[in-house]
Amino acid sequence: MLKQDPKADLKSPTTPHPMAEHIFPSTFVELPPHCDGERAAFYLAVEEYVASHMPEGSYLFTWQLSPTVVMGRNQDAEAEIDLAFCKAEGIDVIRRKSGGGSIFADRGNIMTSLVTREGAVEDLFHEYAHNVAGCLNALGAEVEVSGRNDICMKGGGKICGNAFYHMAKRNIVHGTMLYDTDARMMRGALTPERAKLMSKGVKSVESRIALLKDALPHGIGTTELRQSIREHLCKGSISLTEEDVKRIREIESGYYAPSFLWGKARKAEPSHHCQARIEGCGTLEIGFETKEGKVMSVSLSGDYFELGEANAVFNNAFSGCPFTKDALTKYATEHTPNRAIRGLSIDALCSLMEKLFE
Repeated sequence: MLKQDPKADLKSPTTPHPMAEHIFPSTFVELPPHCDGERAAFYLAVEEYVASHMPEGSYLFTWQLSPTVVMGRNQDAEAEIDLAFCKAEGIDVIRRKSGGGSIFADRGNIMTSLVTREGAVEDLFHEYAHNVAGCLNALGAEVEVSGRNDICMKGGGKICGNAFYHMAKRNIVHGTMLYDTDARMMRGALTPERAKLMSKGVKSVESRIALLKDALPHGIGTTELRQSIREHLCKGSISLTEEDVKRIREIESGYYAPSFLWGKARKAEPSHHCQARIEGCGTLEIGFETKEGKVMSVSLSGDYFELGEANAVFNNAFSGCPFTKDALTKYATEHTPNRAIRGLSIDALCSLMEKLFE
């Protein structure tokens, strides 16, 4: 089972851990050497395993991938990804359990996984993003925290995007740090809807990004950068054993289940749907299935971040609601399902639903 570095000072789950009150410094998670070069689903499973089996505290590890597209939990694969291009180029496609948008990663990306205590999402993002930005600034890259989940160069260009989700008494944050990339592969793999790009004032995915290799001093490559992240954000370590890896494989298999990987793309078109890009929230599409003038079910998709089980919350809020503008507004105001989505106000939700009747 888990092998502990004495310097990590880990205690039993029933004893308050000294790191429980602060995310950083975190404990670094050492993976067996043969686990370098795994598919994305493996590392996502490591996050879940750490969240379920580690004592209180926060834990961090980094990883790299062969060419891969990782889409958000609530996205439609066919709308966001050129699946034919990915198949032809040997690009892996996987879905994560956090919200947010699709990302393209290759060996020029550094993926960061943070498992921490349950707590306020805004506080978590603030501490995480500002500590990562502080690490990069200390290395010589002039960056700043920007938008709802990004770290950007001060002169413009995104170099790090982040996403999160909840597990029992835990939060998981994963970040994608762009040191370098194959621009042709990124451009071909990702096909985001035009409204998202227009809202950012850009014409393509490629034009939104910057590369850390152009901002860091000579001699700092991905190996040095990963080591610097560890030194800046962590104190102490804990090692995973082969028995841990065996259990991680069991979790990993769930990411390849067709119902999870492709489920969002295979649902039938709802009777009525509305979509918008909402500032501070992201892209949100709501589908209403109706029968005899009443809402039977609700489906959601987009790159928003969930603060709860949004699909379940929306279905509970609108089930049986008369399908009229006034009734939808009334049910939304009374049940406030918007609280399940980060950055979604009740006014924005009602304005979006009004599009159903235009």
